[in-house]
Amino acid sequence: MNHDTSTHAAILGAAAIVSFLPAIALAAPAPTTPIEHVIVVVGENRTFDNLFATYQPQKGETVWNLLSKKIVRKDGSPGPNFHLAAQNKAVNTGAFSAMPQPAGSYETLPQPYAAGAIGQRRDVPDARFPSDLPNGPFQITRHVSYGAHTGDPVHRFFQMWQQVNGGKNDLFVWTAETVGVGPSNGHPALGPGRTFQGGVAMGFYNMAAGDAAYFKQLADRYAISDNYHQPVMGGTTANYFALATADVGFYTQDGKPAIPPANQIENPDILPGTNNWYTDDGYKGGTYVNCADLSAPGVAGIREVLAKQPYRPFNDGNCAPGTYYMVNNLDPAFTAQGKELPLGKDKFLLPPQTIPNIGDSLTAAGIPWKWYSGGRNDGITVDKEYCAMCDTLSFFSSTMKGPDREKLQDLQQFYVDVKGARHFPAVSVIAPYDSISGHPGYAMQTGFDELVRDIVERVQANPALWKKTAILVTFDEGGGYYDSGYVQLIDFFGDGTRIPMIAISPFAKRGHVDHTYYNHASILKFIQRNWGLSPLSDRSRDNLPNPVHEAGNPYIPSNRPAVGDLMNMFDFARASSKQSNK
Repeated sequence: MNHDTSTHAAILGAAAIVSFLPAIALAAPAPTTPIEHVIVVVGENRTFDNLFATYQPQKGETVWNLLSKKIVRKDGSPGPNFHLAAQNKAVNTGAFSAMPQPAGSYETLPQPYAAGAIGQRRDVPDARFPSDLPNGPFQITRHVSYGAHTGDPVHRFFQMWQQVNGGKNDLFVWTAETVGVGPSNGHPALGPGRTFQGGVAMGFYNMAAGDAAYFKQLADRYAISDNYHQPVMGGTTANYFALATADVGFYTQDGKPAIPPANQIENPDILPGTNNWYTDDGYKGGTYVNCADLSAPGVAGIREVLAKQPYRPFNDGNCAPGTYYMVNNLDPAFTAQGKELPLGKDKFLLPPQTIPNIGDSLTAAGIPWKWYSGGRNDGITVDKEYCAMCDTLSFFSSTMKGPDREKLQDLQQFYVDVKGARHFPAVSVIAPYDSISGHPGYAMQTGFDELVRDIVERVQANPALWKKTAILVTFDEGGGYYDSGYVQLIDFFGDGTRIPMIAISPFAKRGHVDHTYYNHASILKFIQRNWGLSPLSDRSRDNLPNPVHEAGNPYIPSNRPAVGDLMNMFDFARASSKQSNK
């Protein structure tokens, strides 16, 4: 169902009721599995192939990556099927197209830029990389160290629809080269043909040669998915939002759908005389889309792709009339301390949200939870380590205007809480400090590797906690990096590219590579199944069925659209006492 006026009223009423529930002592339901604690750790901006391109699984397991497809060799050089990842050019003039007209391919990749990378110039090609890279994926660590700051690929909503190109995954470079982050970015040098991107999106790390060694160790010992996806095309805010709601935020006034300021509405239609240079799309430009309006810029281009799928999109695209959905990054309209901020055309904030979220659901069931954010105690104005858009429950009136606000805590509190087991929350999410999030440009993947190691070791150091815990490590989204995997187009908003998912637990299937189709809604489905909770709303993607995968095609659900609940990554029949605590 689309959330029309009656549905919105029901959602608002439910939110109002939930806001009073924390004052009532509720007995939490017993979990249906031995897992009593779920810890979700979220890094930033890596596709599956970016980290696991050359991962070689344990005996008896298979994986879908650049190495297994023979796109690259173990040493990172082009393989016999390198052409399968070749990047093409296109022509797009007039109205936005999610599948532009093809116009040949690149002879070599344009030299990568270092846009956003600490210590590097952003406005000239990155001299650390050759200007004649073969047209396809390249090993980053042939040219810089694993811990080096490298360029930040473009990863915005309409751009990612073009990058994926209906599932061909062959316009990552062309999209970055033609539109990049759009004309409203604020950088005066940006313009048609000057996007400061190059071929940076095609970079990958070589796990077979020692890169991402700790993630390889985790994959060998626990379970990973090679079919887990970012749920929304584009960037951080929308994908973190989906992690908490299995849905998409929208512009509100007094809690109801409203029309945002005109300068905040997306317009990816092409400026006359250019090839794919959007009219209005950038960090200080458009963010909202009324995707129920076929005449709105960008909408018809995506709807055309959805109409070509051999299955019906979820809820016919999941677009309610008169609703302007957030498709690019915004910060919340609340401070970390709960103060509501003013709105306006110069305020790029998502107004207070009222749709159901996982915090509301857990609180209503009496299940304890916390959302730990790096730097939260310092706040965004003092310490740029705090990612406000990653502190997702701070977007919601039900959380920020009620007692649940106390459940949004600084990452430092996790280090205190993890020493106990009896009062550790049943569900917790960890959003890192920005500098150790793994985000390309201003952070390094090595920082996130070490954060994950530290979290795992701290949990394992508390045997009473570890023996009944599942640590789920994933990323908010793919960051615009290339990925060779299948993308299931569920509705107007996505899915997007594959991203890593690692299940770390005494009950994780040892060394297993799970091919079931997943996205962030799968984490919510796991929590709901584990504690007997219902889907969050009629339109949230946690309503989707678990995939049915045919033997000859384990990656593409035959009952699309469908997403799994992560249960296939665990073996609860095996007693935890038979598994190593470490």
